[in-house]
Amino acid sequence: MDSTEIWKFITAALACTISLSKIGIPSVIAIYKSNYLMALLSSCVGAVFGTIVFTYLFAGILKWWDNVKEGMFSSKHPKKIFTKFNRRVIRIKHRFGLTGIAILTPIFLSIPIGAFLAERFYKDKKKVIIYLSVSAIAWCFVLYFIYLFFYDTFKAWLT
Repeated sequence: MDSTEIWKFITAALACTISLSKIGIPSVIAIYKSNYLMALLSSCVGAVFGTIVFTYLFAGILKWWDNVKEGMFSSKHPKKIFTKFNRRVIRIKHRFGLTGIAILTPIFLSIPIGAFLAERFYKDKKKVIIYLSVSAIAWCFVLYFIYLFFYDTFKAWLT
């Protein structure tokens, strides 16, 4: 493996750390064109790497923010206000849970948003990372099989 292949892999993996459906998969397909194994491998590695990085990053940010809020309101505890948005978020959390967040994250949300939501509601980092990673890998396979199916179909139509 030469240096250009290594940089291709790193670029493709980094594209998948943010969002699989909007940035990652199209970038990986453009980079690797017909090397499906490397495209699939780099997208899975990037998605799992993004899941781990963003889960720990948001855990640290949320812990810091809780400490800041505690310092600001240490003498008086503000009363919790349940707004319509808060009720909707709690209803979604109870209805879909971590599994729902994990399924929606790679394709409809982005990996950072999904990691933030999962870390905010579920503090078990190992469980969050496993759920989000398995979902991202499954979506990588699904998106590549869809791509391969349509690529062959469109190629047949054009010739």
